[in-house]
Amino acid sequence: MLTDPIADMITRIRNAQAVKKEAVYVAYSKIKWAILEKLLENGYLKDIEKYQKKGKKVIKITLKYDKENNPVIHEIKRVSKPSRRVYIKVKEIYPFKGGKGLRVLSTPSGILTDKEAKKAKTGGEVLIEVW
Repeated sequence: MLTDPIADMITRIRNAQAVKKEAVYVAYSKIKWAILEKLLENGYLKDIEKYQKKGKKVIKITLKYDKENNPVIHEIKRVSKPSRRVYIKVKEIYPFKGGKGLRVLSTPSGILTDKEAKKAKTGGEVLIEVW
C-alpha cells in the first residue's frame, strides 16, 4: 500500500528526468492533478493529460527540457509528509529561492502557489518545493 502518493509522483518525475524520459505516468487523484496544473502554469512541465488506461484513471506528465536537454526542474522535493506536516502562515510566506523557485500549498482556498497564497492572504500546508 502506498502511504504518500504525492511523494511517489515526485520521485517518478525526478527519476524520469534523471534518465531523460519524455513522459511519466502516475495514478490519477484530484490533489495530484491540482499540483501538476500549478507546475504546468509556472513552466516546469510541458504538458499533462488525463485519460483511462485499462479501466483506471491515469495522468501522463510530459516533462520539459531546455535547449541543452537539461531538465527545467533542477530540484523537486516533498516538504510536508504524512509523518510530519509543515504549515506556513501568511506572514511567513517569502519568495522561495529568491523568487526563482515555487512552493505549492494546500490552503482553505484550494491548491495555490506561494505567490497566489500571499495575494489571497491565506496560509496553509506546504506540499512541495520546486526550482
